[in-house]
Amino acid sequence: QVQLVESGGGLVQAGGSLRLSCAASGSIFSINNMGWYRQAPGKQRELVADITRAGSTNYADSVKGRFTISRDNGKKTIYLQMNSLKPEDTAVYYCNSDITDTYLRRTVYWGQGTQVTVSS
Repeated sequence: QVQLVESGGGLVQAGGSLRLSCAASGSIFSINNMGWYRQAPGKQRELVADITRAGSTNYADSVKGRFTISRDNGKKTIYLQMNSLKPEDTAVYYCNSDITDTYLRRTVYWGQGTQVTVSS
């Protein structure tokens, strides 16, 4: 069984910073891509940033230059450093990971989500 557990959300004023973490645990053989998505009320879930096992990154245009995704393969954890936050960044942020378990089954897993609220 595999789990993704997020932490680090909260309420911050515009211009502030938050750091999200997502740790994978369970019967893991290998972890491929990992990433962060977000979903604002009334909107579709969208990709924020993702990172390959080798460390190559990809960002949504709306967060480039403000957010940084990073990864610690030894800890099976990814981070999202969010700076210069804007009210439009308010959303539930979800961790996503492409994982092969110890039975060699490859599945995309989602975390439970963490709320980020940016006040103006």
